[in-house]
Amino acid sequence: MTLKGKKVAFLVAEGVEDLEFFAVAMRLQEEGMTVLTAAVDLKPVRGKNGLEVKPDTLIADLSADDLFSVVLPGGWAPDKVRRFQAANDLVAKMNEQGKIIGIICHGGLVAISAKIVDGERSTGSLGIKDDLINAGATWVDAPAFREGNHVWGRVVADIPDFNRELVAALREKAG
Repeated sequence: MTLKGKKVAFLVAEGVEDLEFFAVAMRLQEEGMTVLTAAVDLKPVRGKNGLEVKPDTLIADLSADDLFSVVLPGGWAPDKVRRFQAANDLVAKMNEQGKIIGIICHGGLVAISAKIVDGERSTGSLGIKDDLINAGATWVDAPAFREGNHVWGRVVADIPDFNRELVAALREKAG
């Protein structure tokens, strides 16, 4: 049941949705999780709303075996993150291992590139609705829900719902 010390990685790039990063990361820190911010290089990235995010590590240096969970925040970052095979491979491997993957707003773009959405319910920003459907997912217009080991959130306004679903899934996984 305790999440203390369990590692969760947030995959970020320039234009990450600040609130989807900070509000979710802080909520997981409240649970005692070790939050790692991972990017393609270690230069600070500027969030969509101007806040600076400092990466702790490189996405390429992450191992699915060492992580309890991964979160894919939205904004413009997912379109950049998914261009790096290491990010797609990490998400795919974590999915194979049944680990909890938090996906909010445009984060679904990374999930699409990791090829983990086919045949499941999904949500996110309306801007990626067609992308999700074309990747084989079924679009659901709901604030947040769990589909297997995936926790889906729609947009910034739904962060409280997303956080509740994500924490519940993580606690359940922790046993």
